[in-house]
Amino acid sequence: MSRSRITGDGADPDAAETARPRTMHRKAEAVERIDDLQRSSLRILQDPDRFCFGMDAVLLSGFVTVKRGEKVTDLCTGTGIIPLLLSAKTEASEIDGIEIQPEMADMARRSVKMNGLEERIRIICGDLREAGAAGERESRDVVTCNPPYMAAGSGIVNPEDVKALARHEVTCTLEDAVRETARLLKNGGRTAWVYRPNRLSELFARFRQYHLEPKRLKFVHPYLDREANMVLVEAVKGGGSFLKVEAPLVVFRKDGEYMPEIRDIYGY
Repeated sequence: MSRSRITGDGADPDAAETARPRTMHRKAEAVERIDDLQRSSLRILQDPDRFCFGMDAVLLSGFVTVKRGEKVTDLCTGTGIIPLLLSAKTEASEIDGIEIQPEMADMARRSVKMNGLEERIRIICGDLREAGAAGERESRDVVTCNPPYMAAGSGIVNPEDVKALARHEVTCTLEDAVRETARLLKNGGRTAWVYRPNRLSELFARFRQYHLEPKRLKFVHPYLDREANMVLVEAVKGGGSFLKVEAPLVVFRKDGEYMPEIRDIYGY
């Protein structure tokens, strides 16, 4: 499988948007497409003019640990890619996806319905900064999050730009997402995030502020000789101090082909 399967640099969270086999159709002046996830016959609705999932979400779905019967919430779910993938990769009993943008949440709901997963996946359109919007306190075993990477104030952002809202801390800051993660998790519950390495120290500081102890860490490199441009982190609510740094994940070989581990995560 060549890197042409993904638009741009597949390990770049900003550039890596899917280029799956798709069907195009129009709805309310927006051009939507149906992408084949090539796993368990799953499909997903996306709008390339708004936002399409990237490799970061797929890698997070392969990194998180979810045990049989556990309840999961995915914050900043976007088009619902992580709940969909977790429905195929895990035996979670319930999976919630929280999304603040109504158009994105609607698209995610329709993807869930299209795949016949209404009994396992629930998409909630809500603002995680509002008390209780994402669910009851200490009700979840696992929380995943692929949050906006760009810090508030880092450049001019058009609040009407859907892609900008997904990448910049306009409607949700790092602290907002960490605080809600801690509120949702049971004691001993796990959270898995994908984030930018240059903000890792800030992420750890926020985790510890809300009693989430980092336990697993994996850096993601586009090529073996390139710096990491993503990091995957797992933390445990109320956990003791011990961090395992796992072997790094390298996305591409020199010839541009995916490394075997990437093929496994994508399910090819």
